[in-house]
Amino acid sequence: MVAFQYYLNKLYGPARRIGFLLGQLARTQASARRIFEMLDVSPDVISRPGARPLEDVRGEVVFENVTFEFQKGVPVLSNISLTAKPGQVIALVGGTGSGKSALTGLIPRFYDATSGRVLVDGRDVRDVDLGSLRRHIAIVPQEAILFSRSLRENIAFGKPESDISLVQFAAERAQAHRYITRLPKGYQTSVGDRGVTLSGGQRQRASLARALLVEPSILILDDATSSVDMETEHLIEQALGEVMSGRTTFVIAHRLSSVKRADEVLVIDSGQIVERGRHEDLILKDGPYRRIYDVQMRDQEEFITANVRATDPVEVGGRVPVASEKMLDGASAVLPGQEVSR
Repeated sequence: MVAFQYYLNKLYGPARRIGFLLGQLARTQASARRIFEMLDVSPDVISRPGARPLEDVRGEVVFENVTFEFQKGVPVLSNISLTAKPGQVIALVGGTGSGKSALTGLIPRFYDATSGRVLVDGRDVRDVDLGSLRRHIAIVPQEAILFSRSLRENIAFGKPESDISLVQFAAERAQAHRYITRLPKGYQTSVGDRGVTLSGGQRQRASLARALLVEPSILILDDATSSVDMETEHLIEQALGEVMSGRTTFVIAHRLSSVKRADEVLVIDSGQIVERGRHEDLILKDGPYRRIYDVQMRDQEEFITANVRATDPVEVGGRVPVASEKMLDGASAVLPGQEVSR
């Protein structure tokens, strides 16, 4: 009886582990099935037979009467026509769901136009090799995508053979080098999954550095300053000037401070271009752009007023403290239509 109890106790642990492993195996099989289903999906957009590489790209982008539908009979974009000359900055303004991201997604062929044509340097994007097309395009998304790797590896993601000097040069141009060198391990600092160890502005500037490193002919900025404070926005705006220089750029923006440097502003509503022109011309018209501008300027003035009240100076020894004087000077110097910087 003692021997039986001894052997029963010896078998108890292995038996429990077998039961656990059987449950784990069932979960693993379900996960593997979903993974293989994804791997077996054929992409909707591929290079056509005989597609030729796109070389020596100048960056001209033309939309010719483009209509695009995710679902048949429900157009996301309707009869879009525009021309972006090499080196021009085109700003896209409009509400959520108006079609701005769908429009820019047609350039790298994330999907194809339902009708009409998208041309890069006079060639239909459907007739060129997909890989060569995308090598000439860089996208900076609204939420910067960083991997659980070092900052150096993240910046060099699109051009992994780059040496550290090129990575640092790209970071300097993107206003990221200074904060990177202050990190414990500098460029070798691991940023964690999705860049969790960095602030929103730091992640965005690292993303801009990545775009700069590949030297794209066409750049797409998807609301790159929407989720940062005004001080960080000012730093990113400085970086954007360097990033956009000399390349065709499409800027999707909700903050109009991001579009003032654009060569042409397109106001999009329900998939159609309802207004177009330069910033300084559009604000003189009583149109959609002017209404958006007025709302944002009013919100900005309310923000300034609230901050001035929050820092209302207290007299010390019969005079206002120097720090408070500077706060007031900075606030009172802001006029409607000007950007706020700190």
